[in-house]
Amino acid sequence: MITLTRPEGTKPEDLNLSRRALAGAVFGGYAVYALSASAEPITTPADGLITETVQVAASDRAIPAFVARPAAKGRFPVVVVVCEVFGVHEYIRDTCRRLARLGYVAIAPDFFVRAGDPSTINDFAEIRRIVSAASDGQVMGDLDATVAFLKTQKYADKGKMGITGFCWGGAVTWLACERRKDFKAGAAWYGRLAPPKPGDFLGEPGRQWPIQLAGELKAPVIGLYAGKDAGIPLADVEAMRAALLAARKKGSEIIVYPDSQHGFHADYRASYDPKAAADAWWRMLAHFAAHGVKPKAFKPTA
Repeated sequence: MITLTRPEGTKPEDLNLSRRALAGAVFGGYAVYALSASAEPITTPADGLITETVQVAASDRAIPAFVARPAAKGRFPVVVVVCEVFGVHEYIRDTCRRLARLGYVAIAPDFFVRAGDPSTINDFAEIRRIVSAASDGQVMGDLDATVAFLKTQKYADKGKMGITGFCWGGAVTWLACERRKDFKAGAAWYGRLAPPKPGDFLGEPGRQWPIQLAGELKAPVIGLYAGKDAGIPLADVEAMRAALLAARKKGSEIIVYPDSQHGFHADYRASYDPKAAADAWWRMLAHFAAHGVKPKAFKPTA
């Protein structure tokens, strides 16, 4: 099986099996590259929900976004879900359905549509090409367009918006809460915090990373990290904690699961850690609720 061990993808030395072993392992719309042969992903039913793909008017073109929301009248709090490097595949859609069943409007924009669909590819060099095409400026612009779309929808409570993201999307979550005022809270799942070594990241050189903008944080973020993450050193986590403390940013915290690997919430991967995933999920929900992004039926414990 192949396990994604780093925010920007697995390196050859991390693999236990060849790419060929994964070539036929596609089912249910999950990302080909990281799918475990023994995976039993969570499947969240859509009954009682409205699920659809909408078109969001970005600056250069319309981009698709998956939406899941309660099939009921009224306005509901919003969570923007930022994908991993594999795009809006079934794991991300299921995450949206999980949030919708709790009373949220969950929306996952496709940031990579301009260059391709990374979920269908098992060559990481090609995945890197697609993801690298999504510049920092483009991603922030797409987030702005998503927020603008939500503000026009009668089902969305524009005063109660949160954001969460996984892996690549974890860094985007930190940056969105540092740069934008629309979000009341963020939850970043094992997103890179500090500038990596050259050649070890996706995106344009010279871009900013969360630790560099810690003092600009406009909404509290809960960071959910793995102690055995091969790509995010614990030194970076501690440096981010120190930066938040120095900037007097109250309400943010970083939780580390010492025995977990990168991607511990991703139930379609070998790195999935159900105990850590469940604990982190409820910590995320409690964090959102504590900062005003709360559905009426929310309960603070699992």
